Amino acid sequence: MNSKKELWVLLASFILPIALGTAFFYWNPTAFTGTTVNYGKFVNPIITTEEQDVVFDEKTKGTLQGLWTLAYVTDQCDNACIKTLKDMKTIRILMSEDMRRIQRMLLINGTTDLQEHGVLIANPSEALSQQLNKFPRNSLFLIDPLGNVMLHYNPQDLTIKRVIKDLDRLFKYSRIG
Repeated sequence: MNSKKELWVLLASFILPIALGTAFFYWNPTAFTGTTVNYGKFVNPIITTEEQDVVFDEKTKGTLQGLWTLAYVTDQCDNACIKTLKDMKTIRILMSEDMRRIQRMLLINGTTDLQEHGVLIANPSEALSQQLNKFPRNSLFLIDPLGNVMLHYNPQDLTIKRVIKDLDRLFKYSRIG
Protein backbone atom coordinates (compact mmCIF):
# COMPACT_ATOMS: atom_id res chain seq x y z
CA MET A 1 0.00 0.00 0.00
CA ASN A 2 2.80 2.37 0.89
CA SER A 3 4.66 1.66 -2.38
CA LYS A 4 1.63 2.74 -4.46
CA LYS A 5 1.58 6.05 -2.64
CA GLU A 6 5.29 6.56 -3.31
CA LEU A 7 4.79 5.70 -6.99
CA TRP A 8 2.03 8.34 -7.35
CA VAL A 9 4.15 10.97 -5.57
CA LEU A 10 7.10 10.16 -7.83
CA LEU A 11 4.96 10.33 -10.98
CA ALA A 12 3.37 13.58 -9.85
CA SER A 13 6.78 15.14 -9.19
CA PHE A 14 7.78 14.50 -12.81
CA ILE A 15 4.51 15.09 -14.63
CA LEU A 16 3.07 18.01 -12.64
CA PRO A 17 5.80 20.57 -13.61
CA ILE A 18 5.44 19.71 -17.29
CA ALA A 19 1.65 19.95 -17.13
CA LEU A 20 1.75 23.26 -15.24
CA GLY A 21 4.35 24.71 -17.61
CA THR A 22 2.31 23.75 -20.65
CA ALA A 23 -0.89 25.13 -19.10
CA PHE A 24 0.83 28.41 -18.22
CA PHE A 25 2.21 28.74 -21.74
CA TYR A 26 -1.20 28.32 -23.38
CA TRP A 27 -3.18 30.11 -20.69
CA ASN A 28 -0.99 33.27 -20.68
CA PRO A 29 0.25 33.79 -24.26
CA THR A 30 1.29 37.40 -23.53
CA ALA A 31 4.10 36.11 -21.30
CA PHE A 32 5.97 34.91 -24.41
CA THR A 33 5.43 37.69 -26.93
CA GLY A 34 8.90 37.43 -28.41
CA THR A 35 10.10 40.69 -26.94
CA THR A 36 13.78 40.99 -26.20
CA VAL A 37 15.75 42.72 -23.50
CA ASN A 38 18.20 44.37 -25.89
CA TYR A 39 17.92 48.05 -26.76
CA GLY A 40 19.28 47.82 -30.29
CA LYS A 41 17.08 46.38 -33.00
CA PHE A 42 18.10 42.99 -34.36
CA VAL A 43 19.08 42.95 -38.00
CA ASN A 44 16.82 40.22 -39.31
CA PRO A 45 18.06 38.41 -41.29
CA ILE A 46 21.61 38.91 -40.12
CA ILE A 47 23.83 40.45 -42.78
CA THR A 48 26.96 38.39 -43.26
CA THR A 49 30.05 40.11 -44.58
CA GLU A 50 32.98 38.72 -46.49
CA GLU A 51 36.48 40.15 -46.55
CA GLN A 52 35.84 41.86 -49.90
CA ASP A 53 32.66 43.57 -48.59
CA VAL A 54 34.63 46.07 -46.52
CA VAL A 55 37.55 47.86 -48.19
CA PHE A 56 39.70 49.58 -45.58
CA ASP A 57 41.45 52.87 -46.19
CA GLU A 58 45.22 52.64 -46.70
CA LYS A 59 45.86 54.71 -43.56
CA THR A 60 43.70 52.53 -41.34
CA LYS A 61 44.20 48.88 -42.16
CA GLY A 62 41.94 46.56 -40.24
CA THR A 63 39.69 43.54 -40.27
CA LEU A 64 36.26 42.62 -38.97
CA GLN A 65 37.47 39.25 -37.74
CA GLY A 66 38.16 38.74 -34.04
CA LEU A 67 36.72 41.96 -32.56
CA TRP A 68 33.26 43.39 -31.99
CA THR A 69 32.85 46.42 -34.24
CA LEU A 70 30.72 49.52 -33.76
CA ALA A 71 30.25 50.71 -37.34
CA TYR A 72 28.73 54.04 -38.29
CA VAL A 73 27.41 53.97 -41.87
CA THR A 74 27.06 57.27 -43.69
CA ASP A 75 27.52 58.99 -47.05
CA GLN A 76 29.48 61.96 -45.68
CA CYS A 77 31.01 62.76 -42.34
CA ASP A 78 29.29 65.91 -41.03
CA ASN A 79 28.66 67.16 -37.47
CA ALA A 80 26.25 64.30 -36.69
CA CYS A 81 28.90 61.83 -37.84
CA ILE A 82 31.56 63.40 -35.61
CA LYS A 83 29.16 63.39 -32.63
CA THR A 84 28.35 59.71 -33.17
CA LEU A 85 32.06 58.86 -33.48
CA LYS A 86 32.65 60.59 -30.14
CA ASP A 87 29.74 58.65 -28.62
CA MET A 88 31.30 55.45 -29.92
CA LYS A 89 34.60 56.43 -28.29
CA THR A 90 32.79 57.09 -25.01
CA ILE A 91 31.06 53.71 -25.22
CA ARG A 92 34.38 51.98 -25.82
CA ILE A 93 36.05 53.76 -22.89
CA LEU A 94 33.16 53.04 -20.52
CA MET A 95 33.43 49.32 -21.27
CA SER A 96 36.62 49.41 -19.11
CA GLU A 97 38.35 46.00 -19.23
CA ASP A 98 36.26 44.92 -22.24
CA MET A 99 37.27 47.93 -24.32
CA ARG A 100 39.97 45.84 -26.04
CA ARG A 101 37.18 43.68 -27.47
CA ILE A 102 35.62 46.61 -29.37
CA GLN A 103 36.80 48.59 -32.36
CA ARG A 104 35.24 51.63 -34.00
CA MET A 105 34.68 51.94 -37.74
CA LEU A 106 33.40 54.59 -40.10
CA LEU A 107 31.83 52.86 -43.10
CA ILE A 108 31.49 55.65 -45.62
CA ASN A 109 30.19 55.69 -49.18
CA GLY A 110 32.79 58.00 -50.66
CA THR A 111 35.89 59.68 -49.34
CA THR A 112 36.68 61.59 -46.19
CA ASP A 113 39.62 63.45 -44.76
CA LEU A 114 38.69 62.51 -41.19
CA GLN A 115 41.71 61.57 -39.12
CA GLU A 116 40.59 60.47 -35.69
CA HIS A 117 42.79 58.12 -33.72
CA GLY A 118 41.31 54.65 -33.27
CA VAL A 119 38.68 54.89 -36.00
CA LEU A 120 38.96 52.49 -38.92
CA ILE A 121 37.79 54.07 -42.15
CA ALA A 122 36.39 51.78 -44.83
CA ASN A 123 34.16 51.72 -47.87
CA PRO A 124 31.39 49.13 -48.26
CA SER A 125 31.02 47.00 -51.36
CA GLU A 126 28.01 47.56 -53.61
CA ALA A 127 26.29 44.44 -52.25
CA LEU A 128 26.81 45.48 -48.63
CA SER A 129 25.63 49.03 -49.39
CA GLN A 130 22.39 47.68 -50.85
CA GLN A 131 21.75 45.58 -47.75
CA LEU A 132 22.52 48.47 -45.37
CA ASN A 133 20.35 50.91 -47.37
CA LYS A 134 17.29 49.08 -46.00
CA PHE A 135 17.97 50.89 -42.71
CA PRO A 136 17.70 54.63 -42.02
CA ARG A 137 20.53 56.84 -43.20
CA ASN A 138 23.44 57.45 -40.83
CA SER A 139 22.91 54.35 -38.73
CA LEU A 140 25.08 52.69 -36.11
CA PHE A 141 25.55 48.92 -36.38
CA LEU A 142 27.12 46.30 -34.15
CA ILE A 143 29.14 43.70 -36.04
CA ASP A 144 30.14 40.51 -34.27
CA PRO A 145 33.69 39.06 -34.37
CA LEU A 146 32.72 36.76 -37.25
CA GLY A 147 31.68 39.70 -39.45
CA ASN A 148 27.89 39.43 -39.04
CA VAL A 149 25.94 42.69 -38.81
CA MET A 150 23.58 41.90 -35.96
CA LEU A 151 22.28 45.00 -34.11
CA HIS A 152 21.12 48.37 -35.38
CA TYR A 153 20.91 51.64 -33.47
CA ASN A 154 19.37 54.91 -34.59
CA PRO A 155 22.02 57.55 -33.74
CA GLN A 156 19.46 60.35 -33.37
CA ASP A 157 18.14 58.76 -30.17
CA LEU A 158 21.33 56.92 -29.21
CA THR A 159 21.63 56.42 -25.46
CA ILE A 160 25.14 55.41 -24.45
CA LYS A 161 23.96 53.54 -21.34
CA ARG A 162 21.70 51.32 -23.39
CA VAL A 163 24.43 50.40 -25.87
CA ILE A 164 26.72 49.57 -22.95
CA LYS A 165 24.03 47.33 -21.41
CA ASP A 166 23.67 45.48 -24.72
CA LEU A 167 27.44 45.06 -25.01
CA ASP A 168 27.76 43.90 -21.39
CA ARG A 169 25.11 41.27 -21.99
CA LEU A 170 26.76 40.12 -25.21
CA PHE A 171 30.22 39.96 -23.68
CA LYS A 172 28.92 38.00 -20.73
CA TYR A 173 27.74 35.18 -22.97
CA SER A 174 30.19 35.49 -25.86
CA ARG A 175 33.36 33.43 -25.91
CA ILE A 176 34.58 34.99 -29.14
CA GLY A 177 36.09 38.41 -29.62
